[in-house]
Amino acid sequence: MKKIRAAVVGYGNIGKYTVDAILDAKDMELAGVVRRKKSLQGNEKFPYKVVESISELGEVDVALLGVPTRMVPQYCKDLLAKGINTIDSYDIHDVKELKRELAEVGKKHNSVAVISTGIDPGMGSLARALFKFMAPGGITHTNYGPGMSMGHSVAVKAFDGVKDALSLTIPKGQSMHKRVIYVELEEGADFEKIQEQVKKDDYFVNDETHLFQVDNVEEMINMGHKIHIERDGVASQVHNQRYEIKIEVQNPAATAQVMVSAARASMRMDPGAYTMLEIPLINFIEGDVEENINKLI
Repeated sequence: MKKIRAAVVGYGNIGKYTVDAILDAKDMELAGVVRRKKSLQGNEKFPYKVVESISELGEVDVALLGVPTRMVPQYCKDLLAKGINTIDSYDIHDVKELKRELAEVGKKHNSVAVISTGIDPGMGSLARALFKFMAPGGITHTNYGPGMSMGHSVAVKAFDGVKDALSLTIPKGQSMHKRVIYVELEEGADFEKIQEQVKKDDYFVNDETHLFQVDNVEEMINMGHKIHIERDGVASQVHNQRYEIKIEVQNPAATAQVMVSAARASMRMDPGAYTMLEIPLINFIEGDVEENINKLI
Protein backbone atom coordinates (compact mmCIF):
# COMPACT_ATOMS: atom_id res chain seq x y z
CA MET A 1 0.00 0.00 0.00
CA LYS A 2 1.29 3.46 -0.92
CA LYS A 3 2.26 5.43 2.15
CA ILE A 4 0.82 8.86 2.89
CA ARG A 5 3.46 11.53 2.25
CA ALA A 6 3.19 14.04 5.08
CA ALA A 7 4.98 17.36 5.50
CA VAL A 8 5.30 19.29 8.75
CA VAL A 9 4.97 23.07 8.43
CA GLY A 10 6.65 24.83 11.34
CA TYR A 11 9.09 23.27 13.77
CA GLY A 12 8.14 24.63 17.16
CA ASN A 13 6.78 22.59 20.07
CA ILE A 14 4.03 20.90 18.05
CA GLY A 15 6.10 20.50 14.89
CA LYS A 16 8.85 18.56 16.66
CA TYR A 17 6.45 16.01 18.11
CA THR A 18 4.51 15.80 14.85
CA VAL A 19 7.66 14.62 13.10
CA ASP A 20 8.06 11.88 15.73
CA ALA A 21 4.42 10.80 15.39
CA ILE A 22 4.70 10.58 11.59
CA LEU A 23 7.83 8.46 11.89
CA ASP A 24 5.91 6.08 14.18
CA ALA A 25 2.98 5.70 11.75
CA LYS A 26 3.40 2.63 9.55
CA ASP A 27 1.15 4.06 6.85
CA MET A 28 3.01 7.37 6.52
CA GLU A 29 6.35 8.76 5.46
CA LEU A 30 7.86 12.13 6.30
CA ALA A 31 8.23 14.20 3.13
CA GLY A 32 10.10 16.86 5.07
CA VAL A 33 9.83 19.94 7.25
CA VAL A 34 8.93 23.41 6.01
CA ARG A 35 10.30 26.32 8.01
CA ARG A 36 11.56 29.80 7.33
CA LYS A 37 15.23 28.99 7.98
CA LYS A 38 16.92 25.76 7.02
CA SER A 39 18.69 25.67 10.37
CA LEU A 40 18.14 21.94 10.78
CA GLN A 41 19.56 20.99 7.39
CA GLY A 42 22.86 19.14 7.76
CA ASN A 43 22.25 18.39 11.42
CA GLU A 44 23.15 14.73 11.92
CA LYS A 45 20.51 14.48 14.63
CA PHE A 46 17.86 15.56 12.10
CA PRO A 47 18.52 13.64 8.88
CA TYR A 48 15.31 14.68 7.11
CA LYS A 49 14.75 17.24 4.41
CA VAL A 50 14.22 20.83 5.58
CA VAL A 51 13.00 23.43 3.07
CA GLU A 52 11.56 26.92 2.99
CA SER A 53 8.79 26.09 0.50
CA ILE A 54 6.62 22.99 0.38
CA SER A 55 7.06 22.94 -3.40
CA GLU A 56 10.65 21.76 -2.78
CA LEU A 57 9.38 18.47 -1.30
CA GLY A 58 7.87 17.04 -4.46
CA GLU A 59 4.62 15.12 -4.00
CA VAL A 60 2.95 15.86 -0.67
CA ASP A 61 -0.43 14.41 0.29
CA VAL A 62 -1.01 16.25 3.55
CA ALA A 63 0.55 19.14 5.49
CA LEU A 64 0.39 19.26 9.27
CA LEU A 65 0.59 22.83 10.54
CA GLY A 66 2.61 23.70 13.62
CA VAL A 67 2.06 27.44 13.19
CA PRO A 68 0.30 29.96 15.46
CA THR A 69 -3.50 29.89 15.29
CA ARG A 70 -3.76 33.33 13.72
CA MET A 71 -1.60 32.17 10.81
CA VAL A 72 -3.64 29.00 10.17
CA PRO A 73 -6.32 30.40 7.80
CA GLN A 74 -3.88 31.75 5.21
CA TYR A 75 -1.54 28.75 5.40
CA CYS A 76 -4.47 26.39 4.88
CA LYS A 77 -5.86 28.31 1.93
CA ASP A 78 -2.48 28.39 0.20
CA LEU A 79 -1.85 24.67 0.71
CA LEU A 80 -5.37 23.55 -0.17
CA ALA A 81 -5.10 25.52 -3.41
CA LYS A 82 -2.06 23.37 -4.25
CA GLY A 83 -4.17 20.23 -3.80
CA ILE A 84 -2.56 19.38 -0.45
CA ASN A 85 -4.70 18.32 2.53
CA THR A 86 -4.22 20.38 5.69
CA ILE A 87 -4.38 19.54 9.38
CA ASP A 88 -4.27 22.26 12.03
CA SER A 89 -4.73 22.74 15.76
CA TYR A 90 -6.68 26.00 15.45
CA ASP A 91 -7.70 26.61 19.05
CA ILE A 92 -10.46 29.21 18.69
CA HIS A 93 -13.74 27.39 19.29
CA ASP A 94 -15.86 29.42 16.84
CA VAL A 95 -14.89 27.84 13.52
CA LYS A 96 -17.97 28.46 11.35
CA GLU A 97 -16.40 31.09 9.10
CA LEU A 98 -13.04 29.33 8.83
CA LYS A 99 -14.75 26.06 7.95
CA ARG A 100 -16.83 27.74 5.25
CA GLU A 101 -13.81 29.43 3.68
CA LEU A 102 -11.62 26.33 3.69
CA ALA A 103 -14.43 24.11 2.38
CA GLU A 104 -14.78 26.40 -0.61
CA VAL A 105 -11.06 26.17 -1.43
CA GLY A 106 -10.88 22.43 -0.77
CA LYS A 107 -13.80 21.58 -3.03
CA LYS A 108 -12.36 23.71 -5.81
CA HIS A 109 -8.91 22.06 -5.66
CA ASN A 110 -9.84 18.49 -4.63
CA SER A 111 -8.28 18.76 -1.17
CA VAL A 112 -9.36 18.29 2.43
CA ALA A 113 -8.93 20.44 5.54
CA VAL A 114 -9.38 18.99 9.01
CA ILE A 115 -9.57 21.93 11.39
CA SER A 116 -9.23 22.35 15.15
CA THR A 117 -7.66 18.97 15.84
CA GLY A 118 -5.62 18.31 18.95
CA ILE A 119 -6.75 18.06 22.55
CA ASP A 120 -9.41 20.78 22.75
CA PRO A 121 -10.90 21.58 20.33
CA GLY A 122 -10.46 18.08 19.02
CA MET A 123 -10.62 15.28 21.55
CA GLY A 124 -12.60 17.48 23.93
CA SER A 125 -15.14 18.14 21.17
CA LEU A 126 -15.63 14.40 20.69
CA ALA A 127 -16.15 13.87 24.42
CA ARG A 128 -18.76 16.63 24.62
CA ALA A 129 -20.60 15.15 21.63
CA LEU A 130 -20.53 11.65 23.15
CA PHE A 131 -21.96 12.92 26.43
CA LYS A 132 -24.61 14.97 24.61
CA PHE A 133 -26.16 12.03 22.77
CA MET A 134 -25.91 9.81 25.88
CA ALA A 135 -27.79 12.39 27.94
CA PRO A 136 -29.59 14.86 25.63
CA GLY A 137 -30.75 17.09 28.48
CA GLY A 138 -28.35 18.64 30.96
CA ILE A 139 -25.21 20.75 31.20
CA THR A 140 -21.63 19.93 30.23
CA HIS A 141 -18.72 21.69 31.93
CA THR A 142 -15.22 21.72 30.48
CA ASN A 143 -12.49 22.71 32.90
CA TYR A 144 -8.93 23.20 31.65
CA GLY A 145 -5.75 23.00 33.70
CA PRO A 146 -3.97 23.75 35.73
CA GLY A 147 -1.45 23.69 32.92
CA MET A 148 0.26 25.46 30.06
CA SER A 149 -1.84 26.72 27.15
CA MET A 150 0.32 26.67 24.03
CA GLY A 151 -2.03 28.87 22.00
CA HIS A 152 -2.30 31.53 24.68
CA SER A 153 1.46 31.48 25.31
CA VAL A 154 2.17 32.00 21.61
CA ALA A 155 -0.40 34.82 21.49
CA VAL A 156 1.42 36.72 24.25
CA LYS A 157 4.82 36.16 22.62
CA ALA A 158 3.53 37.98 19.54
CA PHE A 159 3.24 41.32 21.38
CA ASP A 160 6.01 43.84 20.74
CA GLY A 161 8.45 43.91 23.62
CA VAL A 162 7.78 40.34 24.80
CA LYS A 163 10.85 38.12 24.60
CA ASP A 164 9.15 35.01 25.97
CA ALA A 165 5.87 34.12 27.68
CA LEU A 166 4.11 31.36 29.55
CA SER A 167 0.33 31.35 29.91
CA LEU A 168 -1.17 29.01 32.49
CA THR A 169 -4.85 28.11 32.56
CA ILE A 170 -6.26 27.79 36.07
CA PRO A 171 -9.73 26.20 36.45
CA LYS A 172 -12.28 27.98 38.62
CA GLY A 173 -14.95 25.32 38.04
CA GLN A 174 -18.22 25.34 36.08
CA SER A 175 -16.32 26.03 32.82
CA MET A 176 -14.80 29.26 34.17
CA HIS A 177 -11.06 29.92 34.12
CA LYS A 178 -8.41 32.46 34.91
CA ARG A 179 -5.17 33.05 33.06
CA VAL A 180 -1.86 33.52 34.85
CA ILE A 181 0.79 34.83 32.48
CA TYR A 182 4.52 35.16 33.05
CA VAL A 183 6.36 37.44 30.64
CA GLU A 184 10.04 37.99 29.98
CA LEU A 185 10.46 41.38 28.34
CA GLU A 186 12.86 42.88 25.85
CA GLU A 187 15.09 45.61 27.22
CA GLY A 188 13.17 48.87 27.51
CA ALA A 189 9.71 47.30 27.10
CA ASP A 190 6.85 48.80 29.11
CA PHE A 191 5.25 46.11 31.28
CA GLU A 192 2.15 48.17 32.07
CA LYS A 193 1.49 48.82 28.38
CA ILE A 194 1.90 45.16 27.46
CA GLN A 195 -0.36 44.11 30.34
CA GLU A 196 -3.10 46.43 29.08
CA GLN A 197 -2.77 45.11 25.51
CA VAL A 198 -2.90 41.47 26.57
CA LYS A 199 -6.01 41.91 28.68
CA LYS A 200 -7.83 43.48 25.71
CA ASP A 201 -6.78 40.74 23.29
CA ASP A 202 -9.46 38.33 22.02
CA TYR A 203 -7.64 35.41 23.64
CA PHE A 204 -7.94 36.91 27.13
CA VAL A 205 -10.72 39.50 27.17
CA ASN A 206 -13.35 37.07 28.51
CA ASP A 207 -11.23 35.59 31.32
CA GLU A 208 -9.78 36.88 34.57
CA THR A 209 -6.16 37.51 33.57
CA HIS A 210 -3.07 38.23 35.69
CA LEU A 211 0.39 39.11 34.33
CA PHE A 212 3.72 38.88 36.11
CA GLN A 213 7.14 39.95 34.87
CA VAL A 214 9.97 37.44 35.39
CA ASP A 215 13.64 37.24 34.45
CA ASN A 216 13.55 33.82 32.78
CA VAL A 217 10.42 32.16 31.40
CA GLU A 218 12.14 29.07 30.04
CA GLU A 219 13.04 27.73 33.47
CA MET A 220 9.36 27.89 34.49
CA ILE A 221 7.91 25.92 31.57
CA ASN A 222 6.10 22.64 32.18
CA MET A 223 4.10 21.54 29.13
CA GLY A 224 1.71 19.34 31.07
CA HIS A 225 -1.99 20.12 30.84
CA LYS A 226 -5.25 18.74 32.19
CA ILE A 227 -8.84 18.69 30.98
CA HIS A 228 -11.85 17.58 33.00
CA ILE A 229 -15.13 17.29 31.06
CA GLU A 230 -18.26 16.39 33.00
CA ARG A 231 -21.97 16.26 32.23
CA ASP A 232 -24.93 16.02 34.56
CA GLY A 233 -27.86 15.11 32.39
CA VAL A 234 -31.08 13.31 31.63
CA ALA A 235 -31.30 10.00 29.73
CA SER A 236 -34.64 8.35 28.92
CA GLN A 237 -36.34 10.86 31.26
CA VAL A 238 -34.15 9.68 34.14
CA HIS A 239 -32.25 12.47 35.91
CA ASN A 240 -28.86 12.44 37.62
CA GLN A 241 -27.00 10.69 34.82
CA ARG A 242 -23.35 11.64 35.21
CA TYR A 243 -20.49 11.23 32.75
CA GLU A 244 -16.95 12.50 32.99
CA ILE A 245 -13.57 12.18 31.33
CA LYS A 246 -10.23 13.35 32.68
CA ILE A 247 -7.25 13.89 30.44
CA GLU A 248 -3.71 14.58 31.66
CA VAL A 249 -1.17 15.03 28.90
CA GLN A 250 2.06 16.59 27.74
CA ASN A 251 0.25 19.05 25.53
CA PRO A 252 2.39 19.30 22.36
CA ALA A 253 2.99 15.54 22.10
CA ALA A 254 -0.69 14.70 22.54
CA THR A 255 -1.75 17.40 20.06
CA ALA A 256 0.76 16.12 17.50
CA GLN A 257 -0.49 12.54 17.77
CA VAL A 258 -4.10 13.59 17.22
CA MET A 259 -3.03 15.69 14.23
CA VAL A 260 -1.29 12.70 12.64
CA SER A 261 -4.41 10.57 13.13
CA ALA A 262 -6.45 13.38 11.53
CA ALA A 263 -4.03 13.42 8.60
CA ARG A 264 -4.83 9.75 8.00
CA ALA A 265 -8.56 10.47 8.25
CA SER A 266 -8.27 13.30 5.73
CA MET A 267 -7.19 10.82 3.06
CA ARG A 268 -10.48 8.95 3.54
CA MET A 269 -12.78 11.97 3.12
CA ASP A 270 -14.32 13.79 0.16
CA PRO A 271 -12.93 17.27 -0.66
CA GLY A 272 -14.00 20.00 1.75
CA ALA A 273 -13.40 21.09 5.33
CA TYR A 274 -14.26 19.11 8.46
CA THR A 275 -13.99 19.24 12.21
CA MET A 276 -13.20 16.01 14.01
CA LEU A 277 -16.87 15.77 14.95
CA GLU A 278 -17.82 15.19 11.31
CA ILE A 279 -15.39 12.35 10.59
CA PRO A 280 -16.12 8.70 11.44
CA LEU A 281 -13.90 7.72 14.38
CA ILE A 282 -12.74 4.61 12.58
CA ASN A 283 -11.10 6.80 9.91
CA PHE A 284 -8.55 8.09 12.41
CA ILE A 285 -7.14 4.64 13.22
CA GLU A 286 -4.21 3.09 11.39
CA GLY A 287 -4.98 -0.07 9.44
CA ASP A 288 -7.85 -1.54 7.46
CA VAL A 289 -11.17 0.04 8.38
CA GLU A 290 -13.21 -3.18 8.33
CA GLU A 291 -10.63 -5.09 10.37
CA ASN A 292 -10.55 -2.30 12.94
CA ILE A 293 -14.33 -2.30 13.19
CA ASN A 294 -14.28 -6.02 13.95
CA LYS A 295 -11.64 -5.50 16.63
CA LEU A 296 -13.36 -2.58 18.33
CA ILE A 297 -17.08 -3.37 18.01
